[in-house]
Amino acid sequence: MEDRHSAAAKVRVNGAPAEATLSTGGVGGTELRWRYCAGAAAERSLSLEADVLGVEANGKEVVVRAFVADGAAAGKAAGKRRRRRDYVFEMADGAGAAAAWGDKLRGCLDSFGRPKRLFVLVNPFGGKRCANKIYEAEIKPMLEAAGVDVTMQETQYGGHARELATSLDLGRYDGIVCVSGDGVLVEVVNGILQRTDREEAIKMPIGIVPAGTGNGMAKSLLHAANQTYSISDALFAIIRGHKQALDVCAIVQGEKRIFSVLSVTWGLVADIDIESEKYRWMGSARFDFYALVRIMNLRRYYGTIHFVPAPGYEAYGEPVKQVESSVVERLEQNGESQVSSYQGPSAEFEGSDWRYIDGPFVAVCLNNVPWAAESVMAAPEAKFSDGYMDAVIIRDCPKADLLALLLKMSDGSYVKSTYVTYLKVRSFRLSPGQLVENPKRGGIIDVDGEVIARGEGAYGRNQHQDLMAYGPSVQMTVHQGLATVPRAPEEQKDSWAQSIVSLGEEVLKSVGTSVSELGFTWKDPKSAHCLTKSHTFGVSNDNKAPRQVHL
Repeated sequence: MEDRHSAAAKVRVNGAPAEATLSTGGVGGTELRWRYCAGAAAERSLSLEADVLGVEANGKEVVVRAFVADGAAAGKAAGKRRRRRDYVFEMADGAGAAAAWGDKLRGCLDSFGRPKRLFVLVNPFGGKRCANKIYEAEIKPMLEAAGVDVTMQETQYGGHARELATSLDLGRYDGIVCVSGDGVLVEVVNGILQRTDREEAIKMPIGIVPAGTGNGMAKSLLHAANQTYSISDALFAIIRGHKQALDVCAIVQGEKRIFSVLSVTWGLVADIDIESEKYRWMGSARFDFYALVRIMNLRRYYGTIHFVPAPGYEAYGEPVKQVESSVVERLEQNGESQVSSYQGPSAEFEGSDWRYIDGPFVAVCLNNVPWAAESVMAAPEAKFSDGYMDAVIIRDCPKADLLALLLKMSDGSYVKSTYVTYLKVRSFRLSPGQLVENPKRGGIIDVDGEVIARGEGAYGRNQHQDLMAYGPSVQMTVHQGLATVPRAPEEQKDSWAQSIVSLGEEVLKSVGTSVSELGFTWKDPKSAHCLTKSHTFGVSNDNKAPRQVHL
């Protein structure tokens, strides 16, 4: 394995004499290493890709602006929260050496393909109305440290972000950042899908920094990479520029359509989300409080759901003898007549693919990502781009058991309850009915925190004009991997252990096909390889006795 040193120099790091080396081609990628000349002899290092925001050369000093966990430079960062820190390298050879090092370091950072220009949308009305303070105190300084050119725009009203995304000159930017809850992200996706250049526009990365009430998307993105959930960690994932695809769900009723990236809910969860708006001043605690209120006064709704199950879930529900095709037909007709905006994916399925479940229902939820809010793992098996929605269905449940389920939503274990039906679906059709306890009253259909339909007597019915009608069927179909969002890379293991394991993997290519654990310590989560007490790999083939390779 090659470890090529491209530069070395005598320096003072934050005032202490040291020798610095910029190394490339090693196991850890491009690293800036230094060893102090006196005192602690341990070598310190920063990964340019994983730890460094930006670099500035000023006179004979090179300032490395980093975002590191406590002890990261000393290789002791596992499980610790990251924070901003600057390292000042004073070059013994003067300003010329500092300029040269600055150019080399910036060149390395530029090679990572990080965004240079970002359009930042700040929603001052979300959550506890502190997005502007978050932007000024945390986001703006970090983007400046990374050398990112920023255009900031506050949203002025509901739907403003959608309007901006529809007309924004995307050629001027490398990405869009939403400083808000999940609502602004949803508006941006819907706005982009209205554009005439939507096929290219939807490839624009859309990042989110949590500054709202729910923040389910930000939590999902960070949790998937074992990253700490925080404003700065979410922003750093955007700065690093890694990307991943995200499913988008098309929701259609007649000629009306909207696109979802988070969830669709009806029943208990929708009632809690929307009716708790009156307690917005409580922040995210409003959900827990109002959940107790609603469970104590539990509602059930008549209705029917139809769905096309994902492979492996065909046993759920009852087979449909003759599926209604009205929604699919309208989808195709609209696709022919309305070409100015995206019409959604094809919804063509065989009649035998469909299954159904009749109500009454306590709750029906469809989830695109694992976390519905920062403390609620609604769909533990959800993936960002698997082409499926994760459906959670509760038909009947005693209040005491429902309260117990509520306490298990923080880790997703509630889905193991016998009262919960959990499955993956490719397409879903909801036919909502009236309240069992009051047949004159309907419910709420909630898409990503916004109401699209309310029945008679439902909360806010007289104050709002909703997109769709309550009662007629609403169909949901997934477009796999349509949108693009940041991908927070997984935290790297200790560099020493990673080096040993990588070396072992090279050896294993020639001596074996599987690895047996001989000691305790470290396991690579993506393979069967393990590092043992004696730094020994046990290797075995199908018809050979175990052998050992000592490193």
